[in-house]
Amino acid sequence: MILSMTGYGKASADFRGKRITAEIKSVNSKALDLQTRIAPIYREKEMELRSMIAVALERGKVDFSLYIERDDSNAAAPINRAILKSYVEQIRAIGDELGLGQPGEQWFPTLLRLPDVLTRTEIDELTDEEWQVAHDVAQKAIDALMDFRRQEGAALQLKFAEKIANITALLAQIEPYEQARVEKIRSRIIEGLNSLPEVQVDRNRLEQEMIYYIEKLDINEEKQRLANHLRYFTETMENGHGQGKKLGFIAQEMGREINTTGSKSNIAEMQNIVVKMKDELEQIKEQVLNVM
Repeated sequence: MILSMTGYGKASADFRGKRITAEIKSVNSKALDLQTRIAPIYREKEMELRSMIAVALERGKVDFSLYIERDDSNAAAPINRAILKSYVEQIRAIGDELGLGQPGEQWFPTLLRLPDVLTRTEIDELTDEEWQVAHDVAQKAIDALMDFRRQEGAALQLKFAEKIANITALLAQIEPYEQARVEKIRSRIIEGLNSLPEVQVDRNRLEQEMIYYIEKLDINEEKQRLANHLRYFTETMENGHGQGKKLGFIAQEMGREINTTGSKSNIAEMQNIVVKMKDELEQIKEQVLNVM
């Protein structure tokens, strides 16, 4: 089964007043293009995270985030009582010294805005226990994205199978027109020559030239190669993931055979069928860009 390069995954876990969340999304790209946004406490583990993602995803334009949300009940910064007391004593002493009197009750908000009155003394250090939680969260997000990719890949495979079946059916519709086309060409040439009675025609040479001309319009080889490409495309889809580039190459070869068939199709009915085949193939080419 093929995999899509489009996917999304998210996972969270609580750890000592924190909510650790990993979020990852990917779209199609020729190679792995990884962008990360990681909370400072986990930066030392960035290379390990990148390795996890690269092994699992292989290709795609990937955005990965690992962040922390703290419990609001622990969000308030503590008041440094010693510094606040020192500010109060200094302000009162200056007021007495300069004869300014003592500040009123309204000065408390001003005191809280003075440097270092509100401080957060805690320093985050990454423990093995917390890293294990964060690692598991990242892995769960990656797993969720891979599940998404598998679901999208299954939908793509059904779509491709439908388009391949449509092209196969259209290819079969060409056959009835081929013999009629040869007879039309032969009749048109003979009628043209008969309309010129003064022209002497070497019948043997005429037959040779007509055979040569009709052979140049023969599309049996193109039909056979296209049928082979259609089968190979289906087999490649069923061989597992990581086949996106190969499917793209096969689709290009299918396009060459369809284009050549179109250039040799000199009657409207065959050309109309070729246009329909091109339309089906174009839809394959658009979607194959999303395949791993």
